Amino acid sequence: MTRPLPEYTVGDLEYLNVLDCVRLTNDDAVALGLFAIQVIKEWDLNLAVEIALGSDVVFKAKLKDTSAENDPWLAGKAAAAVRFEEPSLLIKLRHLANGAPFEDRTDVDHDLVKAHGGSIPLRVGNKIVGTLTMSGEPDALDHEAAAEALARFLDSRRLSF
Repeated sequence: MTRPLPEYTVGDLEYLNVLDCVRLTNDDAVALGLFAIQVIKEWDLNLAVEIALGSDVVFKAKLKDTSAENDPWLAGKAAAAVRFEEPSLLIKLRHLANGAPFEDRTDVDHDLVKAHGGSIPLRVGNKIVGTLTMSGEPDALDHEAAAEALARFLDSRRLSF
């Protein structure tokens, strides 16, 4: 069964700009990656997942039919999330809400920066320290899976403190 395509508004996604991971070590990034794999498998999705801390890719997995073709999308979505300091889908939706698609911007190298859903900045103390990025499905599904993995990770940390 195919998962329904979620629909989002700008308001639906703004909460992601205030989530704080409290700490984020390499071990934490791997734990987050394992939650991502859990979501991908439970939802039977065709996704690649990458977690970077700074410019260092700490976790990467490609499930089902994902391949090296997903790498530019993973990197481009993460670059957008870092540059604009919010989820890549939120960047896309803000531009659409303002009547000008992101792709119309002339101050962005669109081969390197992609405002398509799937990347969420990871914050510690309100500072972006990395990204969680997924690619392989329609961008709203990429975002939904990433947000679910991050929610599960944060919930597990609340239970462990």
